[in-house]
Amino acid sequence: MEVAHILQKMKIGDTVGSCSVFVALSHIHEQFEVEDSHENLARILENTAELLANAPLSWLFPKVNTDIRGQYLGLVNSFTRYAALPVCDTDSGALPAKNYEDIPAKAQAVSTVLLVLSLQIQKALEDQNSPAIRSLGRTLAPTYCIFSITHLQEQPWTSAASRKRARELLTSAVELTGSRSVQELLSGKLDDDQKGVLGPVLDTLKPELTKESWKRNQAVKHVFSWVLVQVGRPWLTEYLEKVFPPSLLISDDYCTENKVLGVHCLHHIVLNVPAANLRQFNRAHVLYHAVFNHLYTSEATLIQVVLPCLIDLLSVLEKPPSCAVIPRKPNRFDDMLRHILTYMEMEHKLDLRRVYAKNLALLIERILYLTLCTSGDSRMGIVIIRHLKKLERVIVGYLEVSDSPEEKCRLSILDALQKTIQIAWPCMEKRMGLLTQSLLRFLVDISSDSLPTQLKEHLMTEASHCLLLLNHCLKGKLQTLLREVDSSCVPDPVLMCIQKVTAAPLSISC
Repeated sequence: MEVAHILQKMKIGDTVGSCSVFVALSHIHEQFEVEDSHENLARILENTAELLANAPLSWLFPKVNTDIRGQYLGLVNSFTRYAALPVCDTDSGALPAKNYEDIPAKAQAVSTVLLVLSLQIQKALEDQNSPAIRSLGRTLAPTYCIFSITHLQEQPWTSAASRKRARELLTSAVELTGSRSVQELLSGKLDDDQKGVLGPVLDTLKPELTKESWKRNQAVKHVFSWVLVQVGRPWLTEYLEKVFPPSLLISDDYCTENKVLGVHCLHHIVLNVPAANLRQFNRAHVLYHAVFNHLYTSEATLIQVVLPCLIDLLSVLEKPPSCAVIPRKPNRFDDMLRHILTYMEMEHKLDLRRVYAKNLALLIERILYLTLCTSGDSRMGIVIIRHLKKLERVIVGYLEVSDSPEEKCRLSILDALQKTIQIAWPCMEKRMGLLTQSLLRFLVDISSDSLPTQLKEHLMTEASHCLLLLNHCLKGKLQTLLREVDSSCVPDPVLMCIQKVTAAPLSISC
């Protein structure tokens, strides 16, 4: 009787038997499409949720065929469009927050209906485990996925309540497809021929990810990037043609926020697609030039994502050490190191200095790794001596400037110095005097700074390790010089560091 009452309210029929589910869904869809009153649309959603929750499963899911799947999908798509974001016609791609005031409530209402439908499909699967009903779940999953991710993140068009509903809806999409996680929902299973929903999701987003349209809906870029980073090796390779152009497009925008998002997507592609596929059709070169152009900026947030992306991309573009000629010709590793050092020398902003210092250490570490991969032949990595003069100036200059309270910049520079000594140890004798003076001055400065005890000890330990490495490279010459230091003129913490170096055996490993 309750279902009959709902049908009467919706002006569909008198009883469940008086019309098929196909007719009922068609009627609801038509009503929803022609209605323009917010109150009436909300009432239709409420009535539909009530109907789906109370109708018999045998009526909701008769013999599931293409027509029924299409009808359910059409209705679901119509409901999700109700909570779609307003279109932005400005070049900025952003609207004032007040334009999104009614979106969270709409999203919650739609999510409620979709969750009820999802629950009923799962009940039907438990009763019948029918491939046809499972097919209906897979048909709806891409729409569920896109809608839930749109309202999942903290954005101007979401609220705590709408985000909670979106998380529940995404979980239901995972269950509809029999997946164990969101990653499996998107990627599929390695041991199963059944593909994930990433392909349909990207196909749905594709019309909105063109040069002319991607800024009209502010949520599209966030949905695309969120979905992309959930998919790793080996699945992402199959979708490279679908994810590479939009990532480049977003990264090429004038807005820093979009650049950061685009480079973040490109970096994920670099890490999760085999080098051979990236080099195919000159993709890696296009990517390199597109991202390298972002280095000419003073935005720390952008540099922070650009440098790691380029450093990982270098391993794709450059030949491995075993294939390179000796002596090695200058390549993109040299270009990157030269660029970073040039900008570090003239940079005075602390946030940028921290970013550069951290990534300088990362780049030198990559060069060190290449050195160690040459089966004992250090001539591949020692080409860092081409930049050693400028590198020395940068290291000495950065050790002199504090970036308290965390001293991240100077910690990174000490790390870079340690790795430099490990690579270019045959050339350290000429630079022993300047580097030793700089490190001792650094120790004296740190000993008198009002830093947290743990951080101060960490800094002094790292500087002491640099001195130990230098001493090892110089076969004990530094120990001889340090023993001549007048202990009465040295603070106790610094004296302890010096004694640690002078007492250390020469067997310390570089």
